Amino acid sequence: MNRRSFIKASGVASASTLLGNQVVAANTHLDRSVPLNRDGIQSRNQNRSTVACQRGIVCSSQPLASQAGLDILKRGGSAVDAAIAANAVLSVVEPMSNGPGGDLFAIGWDEASQSLYGLNASGRSPYNWSLAEANRLGLSSIDPNSPLSWSVPGCVSGWELLSERFGKVSRPALLEDAIHYARSGFPISPVIARGWVRSSRASHRSLYETYLPDGKALGFGDVFKNPGCAEFFELLSREGWKSFYEGEIAERIVRFSQTEGGRFEMRDFRDHTADWISPVSTNYRGFDIWELPPNGQGIAALQILNMLEQFDISELGPNSAQQLHLFLEAKKLAFEDRAVYYADMDFERIPVEWLISKEYGKERARLIDPKKAAQAVTAGRIRANSDTVYLTAADQDGNMVSFIQSIYHGWGSKFVPDNLGFALQNRGELFSLNSEDLNKLEPHKRPFHTIIPGFMTKDGKPLMSFGVMGGDFQPQGHAQVLMNMIDFGMSPQQAGEQPRVSHAESSKPTGFRSTGPGMVGVERGISDSVRVQLEEMGHRLNAGVGTYGGYQSIWRMDEPLRYFGGSDPRKDGCAIGY
Repeated sequence: MNRRSFIKASGVASASTLLGNQVVAANTHLDRSVPLNRDGIQSRNQNRSTVACQRGIVCSSQPLASQAGLDILKRGGSAVDAAIAANAVLSVVEPMSNGPGGDLFAIGWDEASQSLYGLNASGRSPYNWSLAEANRLGLSSIDPNSPLSWSVPGCVSGWELLSERFGKVSRPALLEDAIHYARSGFPISPVIARGWVRSSRASHRSLYETYLPDGKALGFGDVFKNPGCAEFFELLSREGWKSFYEGEIAERIVRFSQTEGGRFEMRDFRDHTADWISPVSTNYRGFDIWELPPNGQGIAALQILNMLEQFDISELGPNSAQQLHLFLEAKKLAFEDRAVYYADMDFERIPVEWLISKEYGKERARLIDPKKAAQAVTAGRIRANSDTVYLTAADQDGNMVSFIQSIYHGWGSKFVPDNLGFALQNRGELFSLNSEDLNKLEPHKRPFHTIIPGFMTKDGKPLMSFGVMGGDFQPQGHAQVLMNMIDFGMSPQQAGEQPRVSHAESSKPTGFRSTGPGMVGVERGISDSVRVQLEEMGHRLNAGVGTYGGYQSIWRMDEPLRYFGGSDPRKDGCAIGY
């Protein structure tokens, strides 16, 4: 199928064994190990087929996780059940990116009510942590690799709410595969192996004791076991989701915090709640694009799309210099607003409706020079009234869930609570220590968040669940994938395979303010001539090439119900259905 005709055709417009944490080391000789061209990981053959199926599908960044989710679907589980099972396995097999020590967000389609729902399962700062305390310590920012960067992990509370409302399978069944891989081990996959801990440091003793049990670096094909993580999941399976916040697990984390100099108390865990929230949207060329409101950055993607809609992107060609220029300029403008206006809406009045309105999008788009890169941009005026894993799943009943979960930096804060086998997130680094900022540090407050699930509908019907992991890159990834599909007619798989660009050094909600045009990174596949043209327009490009984001998606068609899955070749994972 021609890439430009996908949307139209879819019926819409347009070998040694150790005790404890065990490692079976792969021999470095070619005849005893798995051959691997390591440089080729970053320049894979980008011609995967879109996965097509009818009864259910799971797309994630690691095949064992996708398979675990699919097995749950085959046992009669729902899309949410499959997502939880896949996420639990990802906690074991991709531990630097996600796990119970992090947060979770989701947007889902409930077939029974024919409606979308949103979930914010992000945690809050400790009650005993404030600007006054940060000032007393003489801090100008929060160290990401310290206990002061901890916020209460919200992931398990998200699993609980999703399971109670939409689940069909028991908690022990959902955690069965995660327990198996943690207890029995798994071979480390190639992309994940690139991010594994390489050497030990005294300052992060608990991390290295867990993930470098014999002090040696692990690589692709080495078998890793995590008995502490197995014990954690067995405890969770036996005692229930709430044990994370009210029982033995919470008590262990608080004791660990007291030992390491953190601020956690039991009331931080007892008072934690995840919240059902309403997704917000904008319409881009006839398609409704849905994101979650702040404390996350999802609406930045909507702001970018509203600006891009003022230009005829489809006539410019994918990854042409002109298309990339317009995208980069829209991103810069949206991120200046992000730095000023995005924060916990329980603490601040955030003008979400105005920020994602068409009128404001047109106003901001008028600041874009089609031929020249802006060297400095500022936030707009607001009216007075006013490392991560992404996965997605769908079931035979038509339910879909867009699901993202993270411990923020690679290995989070690099602290692993005693005998629990997972790292605590460092999301609290993203608070500002400037008392004038909306995202300023306050007790029991959610920090600004980067992880965002996405969803697309048309005429009130579900069309696609999607996401692109990658920190600040995520809204940029959402916008680029959607342009590939809506403006250029690519399939779900093709849309994620296209080369991407990433703009950095915009202002941030932490208080950092940009003083220049920033830097643009490009991937392999962006031609030298396009690079030259972008530089001539005034963009500053990084030398060499990078790799940006990790994408998964499910496209739905009805009469009869069918699913089409896309999975990013930049990651180890796959889309798998039946």
